[in-house]
Amino acid sequence: MSISDLYSSGEHKEDIGHFANIIKLALADDVVTSKERHLLDRMANRLNITDAEYKKILKNPEIYPINPPIDYDGRIERLYNLTNMIFADDEVTGDEAYVLRKIVVGLGFSSVNSEIVADEAIHLIMNNNDLEDFSKAIKNVNKN
Repeated sequence: MSISDLYSSGEHKEDIGHFANIIKLALADDVVTSKERHLLDRMANRLNITDAEYKKILKNPEIYPINPPIDYDGRIERLYNLTNMIFADDEVTGDEAYVLRKIVVGLGFSSVNSEIVADEAIHLIMNNNDLEDFSKAIKNVNKN
């Protein structure tokens, strides 16, 4: 078994799925701006996405499953990162909000609450909330 086989298991598969979701949001309006590209580059580095993986994911992000973290706080952190991508170009389009709502369900949030959770996430990032405040607010609106 090669190092790349070991590297592509478990957590790295989650990271690849997360990065693919970030790319889906960047591509939702069919344009990747320089600010979005900067955030993509930063997230690729943070998630240990290789250049080859980056190019492959960018070419077709739809083929990668979401693979959400098991823990609730990890899912909220992923939502935080994804919502930040929406604001990388300083505007939110309807297409981006729609894609985010779909991803919210894939992250394990209830389909009943997905619109509320996505809209609250957008509102929180728009108002420059940090991860801690974001997490508290999402937990508050995601009560069943």
